[in-house]
Amino acid sequence: MKKLIILVGVLVLIAGGAFVFLSGDAINALIKTKIEQVGSKVTEQSVTVSRVDMKLLKGAGTINGLVLANPSSYSAPSVFSLNEITLDINLKSLATDLIVIDQIIIDKPEAVVEFTENGGANIKDILDAIKKNTAGDGTPVSESETGKTEPIIRVNKFILAGVALTVDLTKLGNKSHQATLADIHLSNIGGESGMPASQLGAELVKQALSSIWKQAKAEQVDILKEEAKDKIKEKAKEKFGGLLDKLNG
Repeated sequence: MKKLIILVGVLVLIAGGAFVFLSGDAINALIKTKIEQVGSKVTEQSVTVSRVDMKLLKGAGTINGLVLANPSSYSAPSVFSLNEITLDINLKSLATDLIVIDQIIIDKPEAVVEFTENGGANIKDILDAIKKNTAGDGTPVSESETGKTEPIIRVNKFILAGVALTVDLTKLGNKSHQATLADIHLSNIGGESGMPASQLGAELVKQALSSIWKQAKAEQVDILKEEAKDKIKEKAKEKFGGLLDKLNG
């Protein structure tokens, strides 16, 4: 039971190393606090959570209303927000040295990617911050503040389902565009040997945002290509429209 509480307390977006043995509503409050504190530190932006509800005996739980704020130099209030994260923990693995999370699902999150004139973007700034704040953490943290060995965790499946993406190109003289991304499936996070719990949260955030960033860049290219085609057609119509009308007449 204590091992499971430790696991849940560090699982999603939690990179802290201090583990407290709690039960009932107290563990939910601890998880909420850790997500907000450590998530904010790693991303350098405010991270807030509405509610945490862990069903420890069932090896499952939910995290609701998580919001990652946008850097202050951008317009939208948040870069990433979600209604619900669900966790499916392999209870049998709790008796081993490698804790296995069968599945983490983030359902219908919303992401806003704002591009700048110089080729930058809000999500890129956050990814740079994550890289900076996790640099040098490749060596596993062997001891927590309580002196206990830190859990080693592997996530078999990590799913971002139905991401509602806003691609904001207003700083490029365009406008905001909406798209729903195909489900993003990531697997074997932590590798066969797993990784210390203190590193898992940052790795999940980095991989999730990296996947969204990759697709946002592809959307940007497609949008700008279509706009360029429309402008060429419009100019051709302005230049040759009268001639075509005469020929058709």
